[in-house]
Amino acid sequence: MSSLFSRLGRVARRVALACGLGLCSSLAALGTAQAQSVLRVTAIPDESPTELARKFAPLGQYLEAKLGMKVEWTPVTDYAAAVETLVNRKIDLAWFGGFTFVQAHVRSGGKMIPLVQREEDEKFRSVFITDAASGITKLEDLKGKTLSFGSQSSTSGHLMPRNYLLAAKIDPDTDLKRVSFSGAHDATIAAVASGKVDAGALNISVWEKFVADKKVDTSKVKVFYTTPGYYDYNWTVHADMPADLRNKLQQAFLALDASTPQGKEILGLQRATRFIPSKPENYSGIRAAAENAGLLK
Repeated sequence: MSSLFSRLGRVARRVALACGLGLCSSLAALGTAQAQSVLRVTAIPDESPTELARKFAPLGQYLEAKLGMKVEWTPVTDYAAAVETLVNRKIDLAWFGGFTFVQAHVRSGGKMIPLVQREEDEKFRSVFITDAASGITKLEDLKGKTLSFGSQSSTSGHLMPRNYLLAAKIDPDTDLKRVSFSGAHDATIAAVASGKVDAGALNISVWEKFVADKKVDTSKVKVFYTTPGYYDYNWTVHADMPADLRNKLQQAFLALDASTPQGKEILGLQRATRFIPSKPENYSGIRAAAENAGLLK
């Protein structure tokens, strides 16, 4: 009899252990489900952290309502970090420039999906600016001068301006006195305005925003060259994101309408007329420019 009770005891302990493990598994599964109920979002830091957070706040609230899930803003320190966080799925949605999208696409083995881009990003442009009294009126005048790009991984603040300099037979690394990197478009404007450099290259929409907000004196700092158009920014996700969530996200962006108060506010902050679908093929020209300039690693 004692042997029977002993065996029954061992069975009971095994059942309890199994139930315990099952409970742990259930809790783990619950934790995973909870983690997936948060959409983590980041953006390349092409402007100051406070400006990026300000621009995103209404969009984040809108996406929460549309998706029925929490949306969490996750700032990063530099462009490379934005790429790595999405490639490694530490975040779910990223605002990339054309070049950072290409870098992420290559790093992930083709697993990046650009969901939407602004209508303006079909023909985006960069501007070269200088002190109005510098005597610089064309790209060729930059020879022997100092120039500031934005971030090294910036499409509109480095890659495409470099591409058009090379097309004009100007090698920034040998024909200019010095090349520097400000880290962000607004910092490039400040570098030119303060006389730290003779000229700068940056995103046209940031320049136009500074002019509209009267944050730059156009009698002292002027645009002397505007590039041809190219594809640029987009909102990108990892291919591992469930298709249903991808579709909901894309539809939420496409539904933004400037004729509504909410849509007008969000699109205004995003400097967009509207969002349109995007695709990887749009960025083949950016990839070619990066390879030609020796910037794609």
